[in-house]
Amino acid sequence: MVKAIETLSAALSAARQRVNITASNIANAETTRTAEGGPYQKRMLVQVAEQFRNALDGVSLAKPKVEKVILDESAPKMVYKPGHPDANDQGFVAYPNINVVSEMTELMSVTRAYEAAANAIQTTKQIEERGASIAGRF
Repeated sequence: MVKAIETLSAALSAARQRVNITASNIANAETTRTAEGGPYQKRMLVQVAEQFRNALDGVSLAKPKVEKVILDESAPKMVYKPGHPDANDQGFVAYPNINVVSEMTELMSVTRAYEAAANAIQTTKQIEERGASIAGRF
C-alpha cells in the first residue's frame, strides 16, 4: 500500500505542476513583452515514467516524474497592430504561440487526472484502514 500511495502522490505532484504551467500559459497568452525580451514563450512539462519493482509480487510498475520544463521554440504569431507599443517597423506585433482553447482543454484534463489520483489515495487509505480493523479482530 505504501508504494501505491507513493505512486499516487507522485501523480498528484506532476498534475499540480501541469496545472501551474498550463495556467501560466493561459495567463500569458497575450503577453508581448517579457523581461527576457520578446513575447512570452509557452512552457511545457517533460514527464517520464520512473520504473520500480514491487517487492511483494515482483511486478514492474511506473510512477510519473516531472523531468524538466521546456520552452516552446516555435515562431510567435504575428498580428498586424500598427498602433501597438510593441509593433515592429511593419506594424506587426509578436504574440505568444499559445492556443487558449487547447490550453483550457489541457487544464480540464489535468484537473480530472488530479481528482482521480486524490480519490485513489483516499480509497487506498480506506482499504488500509479496513484491512487493519479486520486484522485487529484476530
